[in-house]
Amino acid sequence: MSFTVEQQKALRPYCSLYGQPLTSTVARPNHVTTAHPDRGEGATGQSLHPRTAARMKHRSPSEQHHGEKRPRAPASAASTSRPPGMDDNTPSNPRELTQNPLKKIWMPCKNGLPEKHISQRKVCMTNCPTLIVTVGLPARGKTYISKKLTRYLNWIGVPTREFNVGQYRRDFVKIYKSFEFFRPDNEEGLKIRRQCASAALNDVRQYLTEDGGQVAVFDATNTTRERRETIIQFAEQNGFKVFFVESVCEDPDVIQENIVQVKLSSPDYTNCNTEEAVEDFMKRIKCYENSYETLDEVLDRDLSYIKIMDVGQRYLVNRVLDHIQSRIVYYLMNIHITPRSIYLCRHGESELNVKGCIGGDSGLTPRGKEFAKKLSQFIETQGISDLKVWTSQMKRTIQTAEALSVPYEQWKVLNEIDAGVCEEMMYEEIQGHYPLEFALRDQDKYRYRYPKGESYEDLVQRLEPVIMELERQENVLVVCHQAVMRCLLAYFLDKTAEELPYLKCPLHTVLKLTPVAYGCKVESIFLNVDAVNTHREKPENVEVSRMSEEALLTVPAHQ
Repeated sequence: MSFTVEQQKALRPYCSLYGQPLTSTVARPNHVTTAHPDRGEGATGQSLHPRTAARMKHRSPSEQHHGEKRPRAPASAASTSRPPGMDDNTPSNPRELTQNPLKKIWMPCKNGLPEKHISQRKVCMTNCPTLIVTVGLPARGKTYISKKLTRYLNWIGVPTREFNVGQYRRDFVKIYKSFEFFRPDNEEGLKIRRQCASAALNDVRQYLTEDGGQVAVFDATNTTRERRETIIQFAEQNGFKVFFVESVCEDPDVIQENIVQVKLSSPDYTNCNTEEAVEDFMKRIKCYENSYETLDEVLDRDLSYIKIMDVGQRYLVNRVLDHIQSRIVYYLMNIHITPRSIYLCRHGESELNVKGCIGGDSGLTPRGKEFAKKLSQFIETQGISDLKVWTSQMKRTIQTAEALSVPYEQWKVLNEIDAGVCEEMMYEEIQGHYPLEFALRDQDKYRYRYPKGESYEDLVQRLEPVIMELERQENVLVVCHQAVMRCLLAYFLDKTAEELPYLKCPLHTVLKLTPVAYGCKVESIFLNVDAVNTHREKPENVEVSRMSEEALLTVPAHQ
């Protein structure tokens, strides 16, 4: 069945919601399909207006090919240029398309079902996958950078995975003995390390070509130009872009701190005391120093890279090629390792919270005002002189911050998720007026967008500037809203898109986040002021045909 352009436009929203196939063939007049001189008739799929086709018909072959005489391709050549499964009698119509209901991307389908697509990327295109390659001596923060980058890119919706070659080595060599394994003259150790790097690259290839990944982080020392050239050749063969991230640090105090905080907890040193472990690791570093070839402004001028010197004191950026690489650079230039704490809390209980309504811009209840006072007392006990306070531009967060008696900054991007036509409605009202929308949101809460409103996915994009500033700053208190707090918390705790909308962020509770080596320590502090529960769990039945009682089963109690 074919659809006109107008029919396709009308049907596309429904295909977006339900993932139904839409035949992309459009009804047209009997146009003539042009023949590419090297591909045979119908190979290009382009159509001409009948009058244009008539003119082409009466032109000589030399005129048709802009003065260059070329023989018409034989029928066999035309048939071989067709897509697999098409013969001379098969019309060259585009395949049917369906939309993935989760990722919202169009893909070919057959009999109404998506076809499995295995990428055959051999040419590096604009949106081809990116391979991030770390460079640097041990204990320079490469794994710290890799994990933070992976967490950030996944949070903004770019499928990313880290491949730590050290972990491959630990899986291969179950028991670590000493730094002798890393000596450049240890042929057996060198062979094993090369095998581990090769295994990691094979997994990178599968992730980026078959598993839907967009960015892979290859976390290893990669200290020689020969090793980096091998990785570049691997990327070229598979159509990947390469971006190097080098961490250079000459500060002995920073190196020592990194060894003590991170490396001593490694499985390599489970049965060693601190002094023995530090001594062995320093000798391991020495094994790499003689062969270390840093990225050079002249020799490596054709490569894309960022060089981070002395934990962000200076940066050198070279040949940033695309949007992803520019975001990586921007992010890496904002992070730091200074000890600090980030405090997240919601506003005090609001009038609409008590009524069980979502959204709106109501003020605080008496209990909400009591929480604001308790929050002020709590912040005083923390003894933070340089604390920055951020709020949204909504009344309830501003009222909460006013009680702190300290300067605060209002951010519009911190406003609560926009519920569109459902603003200030109770869940019971949404189920009554929009049962289909209520079910669709339960099916995919992260990607579902309220009519004339936002989704959690939209909210994450809106909050990216806040994350950047939180990474730049030191001690910050963010007074925000439930959906906003979930998004921020998901970033720091590395939660998936499926987990994010169901993170528990109760009223009148402060979450203290303290960044540590490879993650974030969380401390929950309840300030002993009662409040309503606004958390709704995902119900078991999310089908559109469900009964109202099933849809409302997990709605929290309210007035």
